[in-house]
Amino acid sequence: MSLRPPLALYSLAHLWVDLSCALLVLRTLSGGPYFGLCLLLYNFCAFALQMPLGLLADRLDRNGLLSAAGCALTALAYLAPMPVLAAVTAGVGNALFHLGGGLDVLNAGGDRAAGLGVFVSPGALGLFLGSAWARGTAGGLWAAPAGLLALAAAILWQCRSRYGPGLRSGNAPADLTAPSGYAHLLPLFLVVVLRSYMGMNQSFPWRGTGGWALALTLALAAGKAAGGFAMDRLGPRRASLGSLGTAAALYLLSALPLPGTLAVFLFNMTMPVTLWAAARTLPGAKGFTFGLLTFALFLGFLPSFLGWPSLLTGPASYAGAALASLLLLWRPLRREAVRC
Repeated sequence: MSLRPPLALYSLAHLWVDLSCALLVLRTLSGGPYFGLCLLLYNFCAFALQMPLGLLADRLDRNGLLSAAGCALTALAYLAPMPVLAAVTAGVGNALFHLGGGLDVLNAGGDRAAGLGVFVSPGALGLFLGSAWARGTAGGLWAAPAGLLALAAAILWQCRSRYGPGLRSGNAPADLTAPSGYAHLLPLFLVVVLRSYMGMNQSFPWRGTGGWALALTLALAAGKAAGGFAMDRLGPRRASLGSLGTAAALYLLSALPLPGTLAVFLFNMTMPVTLWAAARTLPGAKGFTFGLLTFALFLGFLPSFLGWPSLLTGPASYAGAALASLLLLWRPLRREAVRC
């Protein structure tokens, strides 16, 4: 699949939206008496709210408009007079952008997952850069909302050029019927909960030394991109077996920086696979399934936010999580409906 716009544009926007949200939350909202509430509301709106908004996106059939509106709303959050309102506005904006962009990329990809992997991969780098900007003392915060407004205009122009003045995206007729049954969505949902929980709880003693924090971020982003290409070449089952099986072995050695970084790369290769497989399960409700899996991300975030003790403590636990993910994926990826 070609990486020309709108995929290239959506991927750039993904990086900038996540950078802007991290900067807003960690620089302008942190330290206040309501920061905990703001963090919870932001994550709820950005991830859990995508599920009902996904139904709206499926029916509205104007993915570019939703994505551009998400960029504009996130920019507007910088002007909100109250921290809670800023958190909610940014969260809803983030959700709308991801849904609109994700649906367009899913539609364009058809039976392929490479584009989906490319689209989701820049988010981790955006969060890293936004967090670094927030921890520093550099000004120029105006650049974040200005960039968002420019990206919103570019997305609208690009979609108008592709789809005409009506901006209709060509979504399948909205339909919540699952030809192969909803039971196939449960293991995909659980894999994403586990991946989110791993992301919040895995810890490496070497992470803060010698630039390894950046290396881990790049490995996470590159793993998501590589996962789509690997699935297209090998099929979802063999790609998942190779990536998660090898990740489990490398996690056992993750007290060392290089094996640990490679394990993170391989573990995250299944992200586009799960999104693609869920969309194939409900072809008439891709927005809903996209939101369903982001709701799983929110559930994986909650235990850490609530301060619950981690159930993942060390290399053996990380390896076990990788193998558990493989077992959960094995059955849904076996179906004829999701074969390449």
